[in-house]
Amino acid sequence: MTQQEVRIITGLSVLALILGLLVSRRLWFRIDLTKNHAYTISEVSRKLYTEIPDQVRITYYLSDKLAAMHPVPGEIEDLLREYATYSRGKIRFTRRDPAKAGLDQAVERLGIQAQQIQTVERDQASVATVYTGIAIEYLDQVEVLPVVFSLETLEYDLTSRIRSLVRGLDREMGVIVADAYRQWTSDYQYLNQSLAQSGFRVRLINGGDEIPDALPVLFVLGGTEDLDEWALYRIDRYIQGGGKVLFALESVFIDTQGNLNARLLMDKGLLAMVSWYGATVKPELVLDRSALPLQYQTQNPSGAIQIHLVRYPHWIGILEENGNKQHPLTAQFSGVDLFWSSPLELNPPDQVSGEPLFTSSPEAWLQTKDFTVDPVMGAALFEREALDTKGVKLLGAALYGRFPSYFANLPKPVREGAEELPDMPAASQESRIIVIGDTDIASNFTRGEPRNFDFLVQAASWLGNDDDIIGIRNRENQGGRLDKILNEEKRVMAMVFARIINVVFIPLGVIVVGVCFAWRRRSRIRSLHNGV
Repeated sequence: MTQQEVRIITGLSVLALILGLLVSRRLWFRIDLTKNHAYTISEVSRKLYTEIPDQVRITYYLSDKLAAMHPVPGEIEDLLREYATYSRGKIRFTRRDPAKAGLDQAVERLGIQAQQIQTVERDQASVATVYTGIAIEYLDQVEVLPVVFSLETLEYDLTSRIRSLVRGLDREMGVIVADAYRQWTSDYQYLNQSLAQSGFRVRLINGGDEIPDALPVLFVLGGTEDLDEWALYRIDRYIQGGGKVLFALESVFIDTQGNLNARLLMDKGLLAMVSWYGATVKPELVLDRSALPLQYQTQNPSGAIQIHLVRYPHWIGILEENGNKQHPLTAQFSGVDLFWSSPLELNPPDQVSGEPLFTSSPEAWLQTKDFTVDPVMGAALFEREALDTKGVKLLGAALYGRFPSYFANLPKPVREGAEELPDMPAASQESRIIVIGDTDIASNFTRGEPRNFDFLVQAASWLGNDDDIIGIRNRENQGGRLDKILNEEKRVMAMVFARIINVVFIPLGVIVVGVCFAWRRRSRIRSLHNGV
């Protein structure tokens, strides 16, 4: 090969490398081997361009200092670039450092929140102000994610907000906190935060107040003893007009502020109306071997305090496999936690279809009378009805279709001093209803358990007809539960098997491998000596 040919080949190689680097900015891809493709946007997000008439601009306001210190901002940037890559020019992505661009004040006015982090440089500790927030702009509208430092729900947050901007829809929902002894700001604080973070604007509605026809979704939390016919008429009229409702109801009251006495609630019509729609909340309590831990303390005769940690069967950990994989809301179900829940029975009327959403484990049973929930004084009585009532219990259900009006053959309720209620719509519209036999699934009683609020946020999306994006929230790579084996014998066998593997076979394997290596090394040394 001549020197001229070498120079030509070298020049062409350098040119090819430069062109490859330029093209690589447009031909971007990566391989995602995680179980649920947690680091790759879903088909719904890839096809957003079909719904976008004008360009959407996504700006990631990220401080370079934070990007250099932590890998998560890089992962967030990769996901945002995927949106632009698949959008066919309909989504434009930009990353900006507010400090370098002199936009600190403008960014904070936009709603991006500054964060304080501690840094160490040259053995000197200091506090730095950094940003990691996203602004989504479409025409003259702006949606902001004030602080983004996780991929867990980011795709859902982005896709749902882009859709809302493009469609010109406000992600508003109504909530009726119907139990007189509960308050939204104190008893449902975690749910409020989860809905706000997911872009929902919550509108609180008092029981009996008018429910706007245009309201997309309504949550009714409790109210068995507090919602009268006037309030029920409002809800029924909303459903007849096509309104979608989640009912989180109870049939048994537990005095959690006192001595854990339990009694049947006196239904003022709410349970009867929901049963009319097709889901009966039965006057019973469900107990399950798939139970959550409960910690309590007692005092022995000497005065010493003893701490007890027990599996409390009234607190049920619904397992992933007990969700209905055929329903879009629970197709990627991660489970929920229920507290003193009641079983449901599906009995949908004509023009209404009903499906289970989730159930107990097969190891569940019922209390149908003499309700006993005290883990100290009543634990011995928990299983009185176990043999006769053992089996799978329905705890969450979905209904959809044209629901018959509960007040079709009843006179309008009257309230002294109030104007006459409006008439029902001439014809019932297509609607959706979710019924859960537990009010505490939504309350702070869950101690902020994320999977409960993930389910409720997805329920709001399903009720609002966003069927195709509700599964996005659960695509992150998740660890399984460590207490999924309910049968005691099988659990003991699994523990023994794991112990044998870890204590016997793994160390034995290491010894065998070491002996093999030593033997091979000695054989090679002998061969060398023999050769000499």
